[in-house]
Amino acid sequence: MLNRGYAYATIIGGREHGQALVDHLARLYPHSTAQAWLERLERGEVTLDGVVASGSELVAAGQGLVWNRPPWVEPEAPRDFAVLLEDTHLLAVYKPSGLPTLPGAGFMENTLLRLVQRQSPDANPVHRLGRATSGIVLFAKTTEAAARLSADWNTAKIQKIYRALAQGVAERDVYEIVTPIGLVPHPLIGSVWAASAGGKTSKSVAKVISRTIDTTMFEVSLCSGRPHQIRIHLASIGHPLVGDPLYGAGGQPLEELPGLPGDGGYLLHAQFLNFQHPVTGEVIRVEADLPAGF
Repeated sequence: MLNRGYAYATIIGGREHGQALVDHLARLYPHSTAQAWLERLERGEVTLDGVVASGSELVAAGQGLVWNRPPWVEPEAPRDFAVLLEDTHLLAVYKPSGLPTLPGAGFMENTLLRLVQRQSPDANPVHRLGRATSGIVLFAKTTEAAARLSADWNTAKIQKIYRALAQGVAERDVYEIVTPIGLVPHPLIGSVWAASAGGKTSKSVAKVISRTIDTTMFEVSLCSGRPHQIRIHLASIGHPLVGDPLYGAGGQPLEELPGLPGDGGYLLHAQFLNFQHPVTGEVIRVEADLPAGF
């Protein structure tokens, strides 16, 4: 089934001033070649400041660029979720692995956001989980709840605990990981979040739950909220997630990716979420049962 299409809107920055439009589009959306963009331009899919563009234009700083992507068939994804907690202000749901939290990377309607909003139109996620990560996603249904939860999200006021299956046998029982996380260049995908000396301060605490002859099951508590933090942090101490298609030892992206960066194949689950209700002050404890793979 086709979705409704989407208008991707951006503003031309100072660094892009004077570039040929077709070259700018190819850099902005590297999934397509300049020739593919010329074909889209011929179909009238791109506008500059509201005027249909030909592609020969030189862009100027401050101009509004819109790609009106026609409807497309989205990749398949699970479309089920379970309500774990709901009141006037909050909604906590169980997201299955394989379902994106938010639109992106070819997904628009097959996302947790769209599915939840069909039942609760005012609900918006306070955070996101990676497509392959399962477990708890918290939504705010009122502006008051959203503001307070967003302010507290990366503080000790909200306890976020995950379960992760990692490669190798951990030598220690507990690891406090403070590897900084930032964007690093990658020859295939431009840039990606990874361990970076110049990145943002990050902290995770990983406790060993069990060991096999070649794997370790960790319980990981997040003390910050960087993109792909658990995957990067465990990889940075020599224990990448089993089946992770993006990160290897050291918390760096693999040079040769076996698939797309959003692909799954690993086991990472948001199991517990403990916090104080942003409006009533009640202590809230949410648990998402481990999926069968664990």
